Amino acid sequence: MERLLETNEAQDMMTDTLARYLRERYPFEQRNTGAGAQLWRGLAQDLGVAGAALPEHCGGLGGGFADHALIMEQLGYALAGEPYLSTAVIGAGLLERSGADIAHACLRDIAAGNALLAFAYAEPAGLHDLAAISTRLRDDGEGYRLDGHKAVVRNAASASYILASAKTGEGAQDIGLVLLPPDMPGITRRDYLTLDGGQASELYFDRVPLPAQWVLMAGGALPAIEEALDLGAVAVCAEAVGVMRRLVEDTVAYSRERRQFGVAIASFQVLRHRMADMLMQLEQARAITGLTVARLAQPGANRSRLVSSAMVTTARACRFIGQAAVQIHGGMGMTDELAVGHYFKRATVIAGLFGPVDHHLRRYANA
Repeated sequence: MERLLETNEAQDMMTDTLARYLRERYPFEQRNTGAGAQLWRGLAQDLGVAGAALPEHCGGLGGGFADHALIMEQLGYALAGEPYLSTAVIGAGLLERSGADIAHACLRDIAAGNALLAFAYAEPAGLHDLAAISTRLRDDGEGYRLDGHKAVVRNAASASYILASAKTGEGAQDIGLVLLPPDMPGITRRDYLTLDGGQASELYFDRVPLPAQWVLMAGGALPAIEEALDLGAVAVCAEAVGVMRRLVEDTVAYSRERRQFGVAIASFQVLRHRMADMLMQLEQARAITGLTVARLAQPGANRSRLVSSAMVTTARACRFIGQAAVQIHGGMGMTDELAVGHYFKRATVIAGLFGPVDHHLRRYANA
């Protein structure tokens, strides 16, 4: 199959080593509820993957976003992508953009594999409007206080730090960004499993005390948040390419083994056409994701259109490939014992992770 990106020798070595490591250390049979802290430490300490795209002054390897995309594709193929997305892509990206002193120490912890991050930005009433938040950050004269409710915060249960957006005033630009340990007094967390077997939480903040150094940005954080989530969306498109690649491979292999009327079902013309369509959808998603990665440096509106285009194409491909894989496998395709059902669930979650198709179509039209 075609590669996601044009790569150099160092990137080829990194992805090949990562693929082998995941194949040996994280087979599907050992999967539980997502990639846990043990796997994360192994990726960071054994392979240096956690800091592959982080600056060298933070203990990283100084790579770029292309490294994120290549890593996410391999993690998607192994169904182990979530902590990398929330920590190394979105979380580390926000820390870098904040320029705060405390962010540097946190980035070093990430590169060393000693920290996992969760980003709390969504709220029940806000849908996908990043500025429609009611969580408030107030300076009461003795320090800052955080109050509010954040919804569907992925990986908060295992996070070493939580990043949260909050209103700091009444203006459209009065949006701040804070970093806080999850065991701070005043934080209540309600955990639950998501459709794909991952973890998410509702977070409630009740006068959470914050020293000034934990406030990364006291205002003007919205552009940084928008950019970080755009990069996260492209990274998850790369993950989806790995997920869909595994779905296509497993479906083709199954069709060659499963026999009906004395022949392999791979010989049935209608199924051959369906699997060809699956491959075409995969290649379209791969192509637009690679193109978007190559052009991410464009300014805000152009970047938004590119990202939303990639998300729409990838979401539609996830739906088509996932449903076709389950249909060809039959009822066993949704059993817990078979990998295809778990990959289908992850593909379904990815399709709406940063907003559904309708949201991205509107975003493209309005950019």
